[in-house]
Parts: sequence; structure tokens; C-alpha cells
Amino acid sequence: MQYNENAKLDPSQVSGGGGGRRGTTMALGGGGILVVIVALLFGLNPGDLLGGSATDTGTQTSTSNPYAQCTTGADIAKDRDCRFVAYTNSIQSYWQSVYSGYEVTQTKIFSGQIATGCGTATADVGPFYCPEDKFVYLDDSFFDDMLEGQLGAEGGDAAEAYVIAHEYGHHISDLTGTLAKAQASGNSTGPKSAQVRLELQADCFAGVWLANAASDPDSPIKAITADDVNRAVDAALAVGDDRIQLKSTGSVSPESWTHGSSAMRKQWLATGFNSGDPSKCNTFAANALG
Repeated sequence: MQYNENAKLDPSQVSGGGGGRRGTTMALGGGGILVVIVALLFGLNPGDLLGGSATDTGTQTSTSNPYAQCTTGADIAKDRDCRFVAYTNSIQSYWQSVYSGYEVTQTKIFSGQIATGCGTATADVGPFYCPEDKFVYLDDSFFDDMLEGQLGAEGGDAAEAYVIAHEYGHHISDLTGTLAKAQASGNSTGPKSAQVRLELQADCFAGVWLANAASDPDSPIKAITADDVNRAVDAALAVGDDRIQLKSTGSVSPESWTHGSSAMRKQWLATGFNSGDPSKCNTFAANALG
């Protein structure tokens, strides 16, 4: 992924916090939560990973923003962590330009665990969007430890950006009311469930952003290469329900899918990227999933 060194970055859209011991179980409760990769796909009960308490004595937060020094695209070469500001700025700038009701929010990057509007989260949950506070959460070890490590994706900046853009796709679904409607239908699973449709819509929205990321000359993203697209697709394939189930249990159970198969995730990421049009991301249409 090529960055525009002259682009201005807004570090207020990214914040850091969290720390302390890693928890493995927490109290049940909290608002609806969209766990992108780990909890449901590995057969874990998300209630064991994300609880209802919005505060936690084991969580430490900082009043200073560790990304405050990320003010231009050139800063990415000096401090690689500034790339998270570039991703977030680009994603939100695009959605502001095409959706009049867009509400700017934050990517909160933490280490260990963090209190959220949906409960206390640890790295075990993976990246997620919390509709209660409308923030995107990401443990800073996820990409190395899980995406590239356990899931075997190639990784790279475009793969990281895809994951974060997917979370902001949930933010769009939330703002448009689609998320609430999907959640109201219950916690159904399966290839054509509302939960899978919601995740595939987020993949499609991520693809739309990727197609438009470099269209604004003021964007911190200067260019998207063929390799970037391939890495994003590789990440989408790596987080398919079927691939993760096969890797973790040796078998595939479509009736328990919550995010869609690798092929489905690739298809909807491609739909978004090839069209560059968010209106093509209606995964809830009657014939959308065949």
C-alpha cells in the first residue's frame, strides 16, 4: 500500500488504551456485539469473552493519545503505528463523502483488555465493532498473532486495512438501521442467516472503500496495487467459516456459520471492489446468497 506523504492525518480518530492482565472469562451481558473472527468461528461462547461490565479494575487507560504524533503521511515511515491513523482517516473520509448521515467515530487500539460499551474485551475476541458506543476495537497483537500466525494469512498493510474497513462496514450497517434489523431476527446461524448477511455486507463495504481509497488526491492512501488487492482477498479467504472450522476441528459445519465461507467472503469483497458502489452491497436481498 502506497501512502501520500503530504496528506494530513487526524490522529484524534485513533486512540490507545487498555492493558493489565489478559482475562479469559467475563460476566454475561452487554449490548449486541459483532465479533469479526475469533469467538464464534472457533466455537467459543462470545458471552465468555465479552461481558456486560463497562469498567474493569484490570484495565488501564491513558489520557494521552499515543498517536498524537501522526499528523502527516510522512510520519508512517517514522512510526509504523501511524498507518492505523491513515487507514481510519481514509475509510471515514470516504464514507463521509458518500453517506450524508455518516457519524465520525474512533478506532480504539488496546493491549490486553479494554472496557467497552459492549462489555470488557480481550484479545481473544478479535477486532470488533460495538454498536453501543459505536467504536471499532482492535488488539494490537491481532495481526501478527492471529491473522498471520494462527490463520495463516499473508498479512501486510492492505490485509490490515481490509479488517478495519470491515469493522467500519458494520458502523455503516448500524447507522442505516440494517444492523438493528439483523439483530432483531435473533442469533440465527447458517449460510443464509441474517448474521452471515451482515458480515458479508461489511466485507462488501470494505471492498467499496478499497476501490475508492486512492481516488481523493488528499487521501493518505496514494495507491492501491494488485498485490494489495491480493492480500486483502487472501485475508478474506483466511477468515472464512469453513476454512477456520476445518483448521480448528477438522470438519465443516455450515449450519453453525456466522460469517460466511471463504468463497462467500471473497465474492462479496470482490463485489464491493469491482463495483466501487455501496448500493451493490445489499446482501439481504432475497436472491443475494443464491
